[in-house]
Amino acid sequence: MGTPDFAVPTLQKLAEKHEVIASYTQPDRPKGRGKQLQPPPVKTMSEKLGIPVYQPRSIKEEDVLEQLQSMSPEAIIVVAYGQILPEEILHLPPYGCINVHASLLPKYRGAAPIHWAVINGEKETGVTTMLMDKGLDTGDILLQKKINISMEDTVGTVHDKLASLGAELLIETLEGLQNGIVKPRKQDDNFATYVSMLDRQVEKIDWNSSAEKIFNKVRGLNPWPGAYTTLHGKRLKVWKTEISEKDSVFHPGKILDIIPDKGIEVGTKKGKIIITELQPPGKKRMSASAFLRGYNVEKGDILGE
Repeated sequence: MGTPDFAVPTLQKLAEKHEVIASYTQPDRPKGRGKQLQPPPVKTMSEKLGIPVYQPRSIKEEDVLEQLQSMSPEAIIVVAYGQILPEEILHLPPYGCINVHASLLPKYRGAAPIHWAVINGEKETGVTTMLMDKGLDTGDILLQKKINISMEDTVGTVHDKLASLGAELLIETLEGLQNGIVKPRKQDDNFATYVSMLDRQVEKIDWNSSAEKIFNKVRGLNPWPGAYTTLHGKRLKVWKTEISEKDSVFHPGKILDIIPDKGIEVGTKKGKIIITELQPPGKKRMSASAFLRGYNVEKGDILGE
């Protein structure tokens, strides 16, 4: 059971090592300007692998439980499925419902754990396999693996590393459960943190925060959904930045310097930052130097007003 790109490597690894009798994924959704129905990545990969695909609007429908009971699965693997499983399904397979979660639980329970780890400037993150229960990412931990997050990483690069790592960890987990080597262990709720879904408020750059926080927010929202600010009343997506000074106090959002071959230097409440890649409305992503050649930007202009 899974939906987005993050779940695809796990599905592929599972299909190599085990018999996958079915995939459950979210219904096709309209996407893009034409609002054409698009299949979830897990559906596309399942069809390539010849795995039957089911897309119930709600996993809680009675006929879904009957369907699953008739399949008699040994385990149900859940990776970013996007629906909460009822207890009848959680207790159905003998090996349980095993979730691949993109954080080092109990930290970052909930939605968008990869985004928040980068936004919060974490130096490491990882994946956890766990036995699902009725709580939100509260089940017993099976295995965990860590990776480092470098200053060059974005949510996109960390996502891809964790998707691959999660696939390997899931296979290791299943083998360990079969051999009796892997034993579930309780999470320590004293160290639990919860993260929310991303919204427009999260995506908006607050120039009253520090240069370091803004730098982390920009890379924590790259390549999706993107951080933004405004210039001359128009929205401007900001894709890449560099910290040019960490400690001094500047006028938040004020353009301090135009560096033609590099970017736009902006003040924050603590430090200053250089915007090196951005995207004006209706245009593609571009270097700040290309933007400066076509748009009227001056020292003293204020971003975010």
